[in-house]
Amino acid sequence: MKKAILFLIVLMIMGNLQAQDVISLPQPEVSKLSMSLGDALSLRRSERKYTDREISTQTLSTLLWAACGISDPKTGKITAPSAVNMQDIKIYVCTKDGVCLFNAKDNLLIKVSDKDLRDAIAGRQSFAKTAPVSLVLVSTKDSERAPNDRYGAMDAGYVSQNIYLACTALGLKTVARATMDFDTLKRELNLADTSYLELNHPISY
Repeated sequence: MKKAILFLIVLMIMGNLQAQDVISLPQPEVSKLSMSLGDALSLRRSERKYTDREISTQTLSTLLWAACGISDPKTGKITAPSAVNMQDIKIYVCTKDGVCLFNAKDNLLIKVSDKDLRDAIAGRQSFAKTAPVSLVLVSTKDSERAPNDRYGAMDAGYVSQNIYLACTALGLKTVARATMDFDTLKRELNLADTSYLELNHPISY
C-alpha cells in the first residue's frame, strides 16, 4: 500500500513538472495583423530603444505564428518561405524567466532553460538586453534534404522579415541582429554541432 501511494506521488510530481515545462499558447489573433502590406513596408523600421513593458502571451502567440507558424494545417505549410520546404528555422523565446522553444505544429512553448540568457544574446550591444523578449533564430540541419549551411541563412532571412512586418502591425519594436555570444548560447541551449545560430530579434514596445 505504501509503495502504491509513493508511486502515485511520484507520478503527480512528474506531471506537475511536465506541466510547468510546456506552455500552451492561445490561438493567434490573425486579425491584429490586418495592416495593409503597403503600410507595413512603409512603416517598418529597425529600432534600438526599448521599454521593459511585458508582452502578453496572446501577442507573443500572434507574433510567433507570423514568424513561422502553421498557415495550412492540412499540408503543414508555414507562413515563411523555406528552401526545399526544409522548415529548418527554430525559434527560441528568451525572457527573464528562461528560454522556451516554439513548437509551431502544436502551438506550444517548450521550456529548455531556466536561465535568463538575454545578456548572452545582447553580446557587446547592451541595448538589446533591455527588451523583455528576444527571439533567437536557429537553423537545424536536415542532411536528407539539403545542407543548412547553404540554405539556413536564407530561411532565417525570410522568418526575420516576417517578424519585422508583424512587429510593425502589432505596434512592437525590433531589430535583426547577428551579434551574440555564440559559444554561451550554443552551450546553454544544448545545440547540436549541426545547428547554427543565425539571427536574433529583441522585441519590445
